[in-house]
Amino acid sequence: MISAMIPQGLFGLGTAELIIIAVVILVFAGGARLVGLGKASGKAIREFKEELTGDKPSEEAPDSAES
Repeated sequence: MISAMIPQGLFGLGTAELIIIAVVILVFAGGARLVGLGKASGKAIREFKEELTGDKPSEEAPDSAES
């Protein structure tokens, strides 16, 4: 019964299965799309944290064009 005590990976998947899934996602989605997805999720997390803490960066008024 020792095998029942060994923790399984994410959803019962091992490291090899997770690597294979990551490679398949990379092949189908493409690197450029994954980079964009990473940037978008990072921005969303940052905005979420700002809303939780109440820390909002001060937004400067756009400079009017001096003519």
